[in-house]
Amino acid sequence: MYKLELDKVLEKIKKENAKSVCIQLPDGLKPKAEEIQKAIEANTESEVIIWGGSCYGSCDLPLEVKRLGVDLLIHFGHAPWQDQGKRDYEKIGL
Repeated sequence: MYKLELDKVLEKIKKENAKSVCIQLPDGLKPKAEEIQKAIEANTESEVIIWGGSCYGSCDLPLEVKRLGVDLLIHFGHAPWQDQGKRDYEKIGL
């Protein structure tokens, strides 16, 4: 039903050498959280934290994860991000 593109997620985690990863999902994808977590942990050396808070779109990133010391935030959505490249979340550590 959904194209999760886990191969791209795993590639990014490995490229960044992320040891802790937070995944953020909109409500419609939250039932896939355990599947995503297991795939990441089985194929990388990362520990996964699932962000259970609300998510209203790609602009609604949980900045609180910075306090957790997470290496990488993976935000899943229902559609491609339309303003890709216009925002630089790297500057705030995400």
